[in-house]
Amino acid sequence: MMTSGDKFVHKMMHATEKFQKVFGPADQGDMDSPVVHRHDEYEDNSDEQLSHFAEETDSEGHHYAVRKDEQPAEEH
Repeated sequence: MMTSGDKFVHKMMHATEKFQKVFGPADQGDMDSPVVHRHDEYEDNSDEQLSHFAEETDSEGHHYAVRKDEQPAEEH
């Protein structure tokens, strides 16, 4: 007897099989080629917003972001 999880997987596999018959197999492209990033307006805005943050690491190795204008003064 199939459980609800098994039924879901079974239905999903049939659906993807139908999609493949209609649209053809998935195109993965050349897996060895480098990823090309095309900078657009959205990515430029995101880069600008992230430029206001610095990455810090605590004594346990956890990483977190701190606004650059809120960083504590360095101890000498």
